[in-house]
Amino acid sequence: MVNPFQFLQEVRAEAGKVTWPSRRETLITTGLVILMVLFASLFFVIVDYALRFGVGLMLGVGH
Repeated sequence: MVNPFQFLQEVRAEAGKVTWPSRRETLITTGLVILMVLFASLFFVIVDYALRFGVGLMLGVGH
């Protein structure tokens, strides 16, 4: 059976090897994610409107 204390020591050793991003890197990455979400939202709003308009024309409901 595995010794739980040895396991915890190994987990701590591995966690110590983790390199965390700097505050600047985190802020830049967060900003890029927010921009991508905004662009994706805008894209899907435009596609939704175009599809709704196209289907409306095909069904004769046109605007």
